Amino acid sequence: MLVQFGRRSGQAREGTEKKNSKEDDICYPPLLPSKVDLRQVTIIPHNEWKRIQDSLDRLTREAAALRAERKAKKELHFKSQNVVKHWTNTYAGMKEQKLKAKKKRDEEIEAERQNLDVEEEIYKQGERKKAIENAKQYQFYQTERVKNFNSGLLLSRVMKERDAQIEFQKSRIKSDKKWEDQLKVNIAKAFKEEQEKAEKRHRERIALAKDHLKQIKEHEEEKEQRRKLEEKDAEEIKRQNSLYEIEMKNKLNKKKEEIDASRRRFFEHMNDKNIIKAIEQQQQEEEDEKIRKFIKAKKHLLQMGREKEAETQRLMEERRERINNFLGELMKEKLGTEDLITAGDIAEAEAEWERREKEKNEKTQAELKAIAEHRAIVMKNKEEEERQRKLESKEQLLAIMKADQIYQEHENEKKLKANKELLEVQDAHIQQMAKNKFNAKEAKQEELDYWRHTEMLAAEKEKEFQNYAREVIKFESESGNKHIYPLVKAAQKGPGGGRGPAFVDRSGVKPSYQANDSTGGQLPFYNPQRARYNDFQKSKGRLGFTW
Repeated sequence: MLVQFGRRSGQAREGTEKKNSKEDDICYPPLLPSKVDLRQVTIIPHNEWKRIQDSLDRLTREAAALRAERKAKKELHFKSQNVVKHWTNTYAGMKEQKLKAKKKRDEEIEAERQNLDVEEEIYKQGERKKAIENAKQYQFYQTERVKNFNSGLLLSRVMKERDAQIEFQKSRIKSDKKWEDQLKVNIAKAFKEEQEKAEKRHRERIALAKDHLKQIKEHEEEKEQRRKLEEKDAEEIKRQNSLYEIEMKNKLNKKKEEIDASRRRFFEHMNDKNIIKAIEQQQQEEEDEKIRKFIKAKKHLLQMGREKEAETQRLMEERRERINNFLGELMKEKLGTEDLITAGDIAEAEAEWERREKEKNEKTQAELKAIAEHRAIVMKNKEEEERQRKLESKEQLLAIMKADQIYQEHENEKKLKANKELLEVQDAHIQQMAKNKFNAKEAKQEELDYWRHTEMLAAEKEKEFQNYAREVIKFESESGNKHIYPLVKAAQKGPGGGRGPAFVDRSGVKPSYQANDSTGGQLPFYNPQRARYNDFQKSKGRLGFTW
């Protein structure tokens, strides 16, 4: 064996062989796979093997070294950034310090602005509250009841001033009988005028009450008319429903009549088909009878032909026998060649006769066979036509039954659809009635809530007004004003800005009445006393002032 790569060729030493034999006693695992030819194995030195591996793994090792170097640089960079991150003597540190200082200043400015906004909002809220209170107070003083109360207050103060002036005049002038009489006359006249005014106010209140009763009656009549209209609408809806039901019944009856007519036409068609079938069967039977008669006549003709043929054969046999007898006599009479010639003619004649008979029999058999084949073909065609006609009748019957079934299904669907529509209409009517009922109930509840809320507001306003009136009356009574009756009178009147009578069930609210026209404005309030006392001098005289 040739040893390569640093091992010289030649035989191995004996000592080496012994040593190897001793080492072979120890069991080592095989380094090479089994059945490997060692002559084909190349042994590479370790340095060469390492060089080959280094040449193959060079790119991978270089890439790993580059990655490790890049990673080390990146870690060093992060470490440097972490070290210098908190330094304040660098450009980044000084920039960061400036940004922090700016952010802090902005936060302080924003806090100051927020405080200013809060203070401004509090001030505006206080101003709004003041404005609302002023508006409420102004609105309170602008109500009709407060105005009437202030009018009573003005009247009370005017009466107080008049009494003071009267007392002042009594203290200045002496008692004069004529002046006293004139004063009495003026007082009587003023009393009479007050009575007339009271009677007129009473008449006006009665007329107003009559007007209110008339309006109440008109409202009741309108309510009754609305009720009648609603009943009429309900009756109209019932009538429409009944008409709809009658129409649906008429449609159902019409559909039923159409179904009955279709069924009747179908049965008539089936009867016509049965009649046509019976006629065709009768025609077939007649044709079969004709065929049977034809076959019978043919058989009779064949029988007659056979009989005639038998008669002909018998006659031929008799003739042949006569000829044979005649020929036998001739044969007896003649001798030699003449006998041979006669026998040949007889044999030839017999052969010709047999040939003709055979042809005739073959022709007869062929005709009989043709007749039988024609009869079989006709019978087969008739059976095929009958079978085809039955199949067509069956298919037509199935088609009619299928069409009838489809029609029935279509009618059932239409009926279900009509019932569904009827139920939907009924449900819609029921829902509409329930909705109307619920809306009416809700409207009634809203009206009750509105009146309840109105009563609460009226009670609050009444309480506020009574407090105001009580304070004013107390102040006037403490100030020495004796004429506080107009104030008490004004304080006792019911609340509300209307001109009508006060409602007892509505916390004494005085309603307003609208004009019965397109404008719907509040009816005016005419005081006939205003036109009478527009003159200032007359007003002074009415109040008792003499200057």
